[in-house]
Amino acid sequence: MSISRKPYKTFTKEFKLEAVRLMSESNKPAAEIAAELGIRRNMLYKWKEQLGSKGDEAFLKQAGRPLKEEQSEVLTLKQENRRLREEVEILKKAAVYFAKELK
Repeated sequence: MSISRKPYKTFTKEFKLEAVRLMSESNKPAAEIAAELGIRRNMLYKWKEQLGSKGDEAFLKQAGRPLKEEQSEVLTLKQENRRLREEVEILKKAAVYFAKELK
């Protein structure tokens, strides 16, 4: 009986850069951002460290297998979902602000 392991997930350079940007610019805790992106919190810190030490050279090599089409689509949808959630939060805050102004 063999133990089956999950294959390693690989992420695009763009995904990693966006994740690090979110961690830097968002008021949310890293754990919450990681959960929304479907990754571990320590990956965010690892990517941030790589970006800081290597700059533009970070994330150039793609280790392992290329992303499958389904994985790529899921990542794209997660990014879009995150962006839309942020937009909804902004709109909620704007609605509260303007509601106060009308009173």
